Amino acid sequence: MDDALKNTAQWAHHASELPLPQWDSFPNIPLYMDQVVLYLSDQLQAFQREGGQPLLTSSMVNNYVKNGAIPRPEKKKYDRRHLGELAALCMLKQVLSLQDIATLFSGETEAQELYGLFCEVHRAAMEEVCAELDKSLQKAAADPRQEALRLAAEANAKRAAAEHILVELAKKAADSKE
Repeated sequence: MDDALKNTAQWAHHASELPLPQWDSFPNIPLYMDQVVLYLSDQLQAFQREGGQPLLTSSMVNNYVKNGAIPRPEKKKYDRRHLGELAALCMLKQVLSLQDIATLFSGETEAQELYGLFCEVHRAAMEEVCAELDKSLQKAAADPRQEALRLAAEANAKRAAAEHILVELAKKAADSKE
């Protein structure tokens, strides 16, 4: 197995065990913007691309508040709801628009319950993808480029399906307001 395959196999084994921060592990006290950015950057470090753009900056948080993707902070302080929504947003913005993410966050579901559901499905998805990748890389003729292409195509197909569902949810919400 060449180095690229070995490194990818090691990543797949390690990544399947990377949990998102749990709701109860979020600080009990409200945080200021800089504290939020530092805290979540540290908590989500494993999902950060090497040498890539940061997953979260204060400008991003301000933009999310301005666009209604997350609620406004109270007296410039962010609570657990903000932390949960920002953590999920950091993961989801890689595949969905802010408008679609805002649709996901809207509705009657409590923030804690919605974040718990997100953590659960994220964990299951990571385990499934990593196990499948590990199995595929064990084959003698494994081609990392082919695996990357397969995963990217699957991600695109799943993104399109998620967007369709969210468009329908947004229509339903708009109809109920009329």
